[in-house]
Amino acid sequence: MKTVLVLNGPNLNLLGTREPLVYGSQSLEDVKALCQSACESHGFALDFRQSNHEGELVDWIHEAGKAQAAGKLAGVVLNAGAYTHTSVALHDAIKGTGIVLIELHISNVHAREAFRHHSFISPVAKAVMAGFGVKGYSMAIAGLAEFS
Repeated sequence: MKTVLVLNGPNLNLLGTREPLVYGSQSLEDVKALCQSACESHGFALDFRQSNHEGELVDWIHEAGKAQAAGKLAGVVLNAGAYTHTSVALHDAIKGTGIVLIELHISNVHAREAFRHHSFISPVAKAVMAGFGVKGYSMAIAGLAEFS
């Protein structure tokens, strides 16, 4: 059984309490349960992680590259949070490992502040999802099933 790695970046541990009008009222644990259900329905195992530290996310992407090369990984769903707009390191890790990755945003970043309109992740992502709320996670997992 292949695994889907869902990575969540900075401040996503605050889901449910941080700007609920933008991000909704569901917690990160609720998102994990949603992802678990989506993975089960597509025959995947779930590996779900969150970090506020860029280097840890880079390390996890490196691990994902090894798992994908070994045939154990279906792909990665990455909600990089603010690192989407700042991290060349994440861009380079994704590009360097060649992983199948879907960039995910809970809100429609293009309808928000101008600094959120640029992504360092998009050029190296297989697909981009934005604005579907937390339901975007299950949609992204379904997308990985289509790519597999």
